[in-house]
Amino acid sequence: MYGRDPWGGPLEICHDSATDDDRSRNLDLDRGALSRTLDETQQSWLLAGPGDQGRKKKRYVDLGCLVVSRKLFVWTVGTIVAAAVFAGLVAGIAKAIPRHHRPPPPPDDYTVALRKALIFFNAQRSGKLPKHNNVPWRGNSCMKDGLSDPAVRRSLVGGYYDAGDAVKFNFPAAFSMTLLSWSVIEYSAKYEAVGELAHVRDTIKWGVDYFLKTFNSTADTIDRVVMQVGSGATSPGSTQPNDHYCWMRPEDIDYPRRVLECHSCSDLAAEMAAALAAASIVFKDNKAYSQKLVHGATTLFKFARDNRGRYSGGGSDAAKFYNSTSYWDEFVWGGSWMYLATGNSTYLQLVTNPKLAKHAGAFWGGPGYGVFSWDNKLTGAQVLLSRLRLFLSPGYPYEEILRTFHNQTSIIMCSYLPIFNSFNRTKGGLIQLAHDRPQPLQYVVNAAFLASLYSDYLEAADTPGWYCGPHFYPIETLRSFARTQIEYILGKNPLKMSYVVGYGNHYPKRVHHRGASIPKNGVHYGCKGGWKWRDTKKPNPNIIVGAMVAGPDRHDGFKDVRKNNNYTEATLAGNAGLVAALIALSGEGHGVDKNTMFSAVPPMFPSPPPPPAPWKP
Repeated sequence: MYGRDPWGGPLEICHDSATDDDRSRNLDLDRGALSRTLDETQQSWLLAGPGDQGRKKKRYVDLGCLVVSRKLFVWTVGTIVAAAVFAGLVAGIAKAIPRHHRPPPPPDDYTVALRKALIFFNAQRSGKLPKHNNVPWRGNSCMKDGLSDPAVRRSLVGGYYDAGDAVKFNFPAAFSMTLLSWSVIEYSAKYEAVGELAHVRDTIKWGVDYFLKTFNSTADTIDRVVMQVGSGATSPGSTQPNDHYCWMRPEDIDYPRRVLECHSCSDLAAEMAAALAAASIVFKDNKAYSQKLVHGATTLFKFARDNRGRYSGGGSDAAKFYNSTSYWDEFVWGGSWMYLATGNSTYLQLVTNPKLAKHAGAFWGGPGYGVFSWDNKLTGAQVLLSRLRLFLSPGYPYEEILRTFHNQTSIIMCSYLPIFNSFNRTKGGLIQLAHDRPQPLQYVVNAAFLASLYSDYLEAADTPGWYCGPHFYPIETLRSFARTQIEYILGKNPLKMSYVVGYGNHYPKRVHHRGASIPKNGVHYGCKGGWKWRDTKKPNPNIIVGAMVAGPDRHDGFKDVRKNNNYTEATLAGNAGLVAALIALSGEGHGVDKNTMFSAVPPMFPSPPPPPAPWKP
């Protein structure tokens, strides 16, 4: 058998039986084959040396879309692994080297003042104090409130003392807690950024927990509310010990403290309802506690609507210190907060009723128009309802009255500007919202808060400003007004004095405050024993940090005299407004939390129907 010879001739693969003639003939054929041209492969075989048979062949790696030399592949992978190990080593060394972090920028003036202003509330606490109260000259006080009154016989321990005395007035205290809660709802991110969110929440909780004790908060219907603990009224020539006649540390009070209740007090109950409702939004992360507050607020507001009357009517003790001029503004204010806390449209229908707005004074001016205070809540309610219109736009049937409130808010903001002369100003620039009445700063800080807040509302609604008649004013105009007023309080005034105790180097040293003026030296000073500390001209031995005093007169003058409370007394309501204004102005940038306020409000319009089911033949 013969096979094909690759050189061109036959190849014998069987046994050799050819003759010499055959071999000669085959040789001739082979020579003929050798005369043919060889291709490159055949030439390489022919030229290969004997050592080439043992050389290793090149190996390759098939990567699917690419075939590469195995040697090149191993080298590349090794390089990558080595680079990764080196990079990790360098990163580990860099991480192990101690770094010198750049210190954070110092807090701005508003933040510094804010932290101090919140401490004032710690100094005003009544009852058993927590370990973290951080006011070394204060201690547990009035631990028998309510229990010592035979007509009450239940614990009313806790809450806040109103000012420099030891009376617990629920009306201004409730307004203070509402105002603080409002500031937290709008600016919780700012509070958290400066490390004061937990502090202010604790401050609010201390107040509203006490309010829950002052009525039957588990019932749906009540017939009375505690309006005051302690007494301040002093008849001429009377020597009966009470919280104004005596000058004592709260910790040393040993005389009976009277409890005053009311059965028809719409203003007080509606304000307390507002405080609980606003706090329920602050504490919405604690569902059980938030619902407890909502239930209490609902009970109080129902009581307010069913039992009409002013809490300070009839020449009561409260009328001498915190006289309420009307309860219609509390209906608008409290009803607005009830709607925001519950989402119940019944409350929105109430506060947008034109008759209620008319009774509250929304359609007429007057000396108190535009002045937000513990007595007049209408201005705050109008700003709050303007927020509802700006961000939710409920439309019919609420739009007409909401637009009226919005327009009134714009007019009030115009009145704050110096160009309109709606309010007098001192030569130093302090606006006289109280129309030359004493203790002006509490009204100023409230206006500064509302102006700054409203400017943030406009910015969040992509509105660059607002109109005062034919003239357009940018939102920065409102912020400038708020800043100038707060800076006056912090020291940019003719006296170069800070009216916030402990802020700056020059501030009042003789604050009208019993606890701050009597040393904590282990001596029990009785009712009259503390009079020597009241009458001395020496500075207070205890600094009541953060207290904003009543303020200067209309000539920018100030008397640092302890006995003159129109200059040197600090109050809960005043400091609440100060805290709200400071947080609104503090920090970088501006902005409010648009959504948290409406967390309980259902969609304004019905949901669209679901799409039809897929067609089936």
